[in-house]
Amino acid sequence: MALIWEALGEAWRLLSTGEGDIYAIALRTAVITGCSTLVAALVGLPLGLAVALGRFPGQRAFVSLANAGTGMPPVVAGLLVSITLWRSGPLGALGLIYTPGAIVVAQALIATPIVVAVTAAAVMALPPALHYQIRAMGAGTPRYLWLVAREARVPILVAIMAGFGSVVSEVGASMMVGGNLAGETRVLTTAAVLEVSRGNFGTALALGFILLAMIGAVAVVLTTVQQRARRA
Repeated sequence: MALIWEALGEAWRLLSTGEGDIYAIALRTAVITGCSTLVAALVGLPLGLAVALGRFPGQRAFVSLANAGTGMPPVVAGLLVSITLWRSGPLGALGLIYTPGAIVVAQALIATPIVVAVTAAAVMALPPALHYQIRAMGAGTPRYLWLVAREARVPILVAIMAGFGSVVSEVGASMMVGGNLAGETRVLTTAAVLEVSRGNFGTALALGFILLAMIGAVAVVLTTVQQRARRA
């Protein structure tokens, strides 16, 4: 028990004083995960809409692939990105390995299948009559897609939030492609793992509390949007 109380006291001291660059690490985490979630949304939302509304050969296989991708182990994503961005790899000339950009690529690879799968499921769950009604209004393709996405906005937001949750809490991919470099690629999860290995449980707890606060803030946003949509 003494160890727990000591760790909690140290965590409180770090959170109140900001020592140990914990808030710089938190800001870096927010920027990197925000960018990777944005990339996943920009790629995943159109793909999800296309899968749900389109008719093309291999559609069922694509849906199955997206569903399988929701369970992609982060270390597998990290391995694929590492091989691709390694100095002797296909894109090694870009010099992205062990940079924040490499973490964004790896995390986007993790989050995109989640966004695609949830978006496609949300759109497929809409009543078929809704599609006929929108078409009967004379809506062109861009407006049709916009109205469909608007009707499924809450599940689509859930898809984006789920993508964010999958990357903000992962460790393996960030460690593999980023290298956990101090002041450059160290994020909350990799920093917490490092501090535990050093026996600095107070610092690890402080980092964990910040991570939980970030996830909690996302949950509050999602809940607020859901409540507003219910009242609309």
